[in-house]
Amino acid sequence: MNPSPLLPIGALLFNALVWGLAWWPFRLMHGAGLHPLWATAVMYCGVLLALLALRPGIWAQVRAHPQLWLLAVCSGLNNVAFNWAVTVGDVVRVILLFYLMPAWAVLLAWRVLGERPTPMAIARLLLAFAGLALVLVPPGATLARLLEGLSMADGLALLGGFMFAMTNVTLRRLSAVPGQARMFAMFGGCMLMATAVACIGLQVGVVEAFPAPNATWVVTAAWLAVLLLLGNWALQFGAARLAAGTTAVVLLSEVVFASVSSVVLSAAQLQPRTLLGGALIVSASLLAALQRR
Repeated sequence: MNPSPLLPIGALLFNALVWGLAWWPFRLMHGAGLHPLWATAVMYCGVLLALLALRPGIWAQVRAHPQLWLLAVCSGLNNVAFNWAVTVGDVVRVILLFYLMPAWAVLLAWRVLGERPTPMAIARLLLAFAGLALVLVPPGATLARLLEGLSMADGLALLGGFMFAMTNVTLRRLSAVPGQARMFAMFGGCMLMATAVACIGLQVGVVEAFPAPNATWVVTAAWLAVLLLLGNWALQFGAARLAAGTTAVVLLSEVVFASVSSVVLSAAQLQPRTLLGGALIVSASLLAALQRR
């Protein structure tokens, strides 16, 4: 008798809920003086220390696989871009642009893994980029004027989705590496990349200096770090027990959690073009997930 899928689906929904609502604590910490890059560095430092305490041998596994540096950089930049974007931008717009990830994955798999796209994959690409045009290009504007209306949050969201796709492609290339070593490299990359980008941003004046501790951001960072660690465990638990396509479909609920919460808390505005473009982008992601089933 097959085990019930309710528990792994619930675990995946929990992971999607954590990431779908993560914009709120990041904004709370930012309001208390802690930039999202410093917040990312602090939280993942705590997560890494917890992992080292629970699995002392994990560092030896990481050192035995130097190719994990690429995974660390990709995962770190993905996290840096996403966390910064949802803190300073329109949350729904950021989430939708981030979810162009399946489109980037087709192009990267073609270039990196040598997997030629199928006609259906090309159709998904066109669908996703049509949605991108609707979300980004203002009514009456031309594609030539796209860069004029592109905000920093938009650019960060696009970069985050691209690096997320690169992370997934790299994970496939490193499938023989032990899972806990890959997880440690990803968390370590988040801490290192956040620290490095924050230091560069501090020098050029786009990131505030690390603030003195206060109860608001310290407590919020501690709780969010715990939730991210639990969310990662829930993702691994659910993904290991469900088909890849099912996992991808369930994780799309992050779009719903982020959209509803941000609209309710006035962190986003739903325009007709955004809704239509978002429907195309999510449809492309859904088609990719269903094909993997």
